[in-house]
Amino acid sequence: MTSATKLTVRRKPSVRSTLAASPQSNELPDAMWARISQKAFELWRERGYRDGHDLEDWFDAKTIVMEEIHEARE
Repeated sequence: MTSATKLTVRRKPSVRSTLAASPQSNELPDAMWARISQKAFELWRERGYRDGHDLEDWFDAKTIVMEEIHEARE
């Protein structure tokens, strides 16, 4: 009889891309998340409701909102 050897495969822990995570999962305060969401919608509307720029709009909106917060604190 032959003995069976169990092959153990070690896998790296799964790392989710930051892009795969929902924007709210970054633990932003609800009011800030809502403001970024509203600003991203405004950018989309200004773009003429054209699809394909959702991440660009989100990141631009986040930058704008963060700048507004920073300026308000000065």
